[in-house]
Amino acid sequence: MLLEIITPDKKLFSGEIKSVKLPGSAGSFGVLKNHAPLISSLKKGTVKVVDEQKQNHSFAIKGGVVEVLKNKIIVLAE
Repeated sequence: MLLEIITPDKKLFSGEIKSVKLPGSAGSFGVLKNHAPLISSLKKGTVKVVDEQKQNHSFAIKGGVVEVLKNKIIVLAE
């Protein structure tokens, strides 16, 4: 599953992952492989990523939008 986290300034992360936990505006939620298509707004919080090597990564965001489609996740973050 491919994840890209993009801010107006730069790309924070791009790579294959096992899972991601996102701070949704209606509550946090996780995305695993073969997740249903989804578009959601994000609030201030932390994006927690587990990559293919099972290493954890955390990214603080001020808000944004996420799209999940066909095992590709794009986070447009502030």
